[in-house]
Amino acid sequence: MKISKLLLPLALGVLIILGFSAFDFKNFTAFNAHGEESYKVYALKLPSNLDFSGEAVPLDQPDIRERLDKELLVKTYWQSNMMLLLKRANKYFTTIELILEEEGVPDDFKYLAVIESALENVRSPKGAKGFWQIMPGTAKEYGLEVNSNVDERYHIEKSTRVACTYLKKAKERLGSWTLAAASYNRGMYGTDRLLSKQLSDNYYDLLLNSETSRYVFRILAVKEIMSNLRAYGFIFDTEDLYQPIPVRKIGLDTAIGNIAQFAKEQSINYKILKIHNPWLIQNHLNNRSRKYYEISVPETGSY
Repeated sequence: MKISKLLLPLALGVLIILGFSAFDFKNFTAFNAHGEESYKVYALKLPSNLDFSGEAVPLDQPDIRERLDKELLVKTYWQSNMMLLLKRANKYFTTIELILEEEGVPDDFKYLAVIESALENVRSPKGAKGFWQIMPGTAKEYGLEVNSNVDERYHIEKSTRVACTYLKKAKERLGSWTLAAASYNRGMYGTDRLLSKQLSDNYYDLLLNSETSRYVFRILAVKEIMSNLRAYGFIFDTEDLYQPIPVRKIGLDTAIGNIAQFAKEQSINYKILKIHNPWLIQNHLNNRSRKYYEISVPETGSY
């Protein structure tokens, strides 16, 4: 019995050695480790023409083509992330598109929200928040309420309108929608100074830092992929996408002493009410000024 136990590891070792000696390492890669047909990574064919908000991208310039190719490759081959963006876009784009149209801002700016936040109410290390990643000072300057009780940067409709106001102002100052988009990253005045210093009036002619240099191309890559999904290999059914949840609005100009109790009175729970009203920071709404708010409550049967 003891001899058998000693021989077993030895026998396994011999088999492993024989197996490795017979293995064809020459043709081994990480993508065919299971002996199946190799997973292939293809170079992408760039579009022959592309525009942002009706403004042509100069794809005849080598550096422009390389910058676009980089972002398309990153977005195309980070498939899980791109698929999540597609699913969320189906849920939120209708709201954003409607406001962009009402405000007179090109539809392409919905892709700016995608690259800013991945359509989530995230917070950046620098303190920017919400779908549009608005800084607290900018939020207050443009009329959003930001304090320990309410943060309207998390309010998708109100923050989208603020972003529109900024972008229209930037377009008027800088002369193009492309530069307005770049200024969302660089800052309106910082972009203006660069244009003056480099004697330019065009985003694509500017020498920029790495982040702003990539910024518009990240928007363009998302636009190109979302406009040509099957060409980039993204296959799904409509039911695979996240769906908008219909809500009704409850208007009030008074305080709410206990939001959990308020939610219960609407036949939902605290979690669901906060999901649809992430701008309510605490479990109460102070409202000493008697400001008018609208609370979103999912229609019956949505959950």
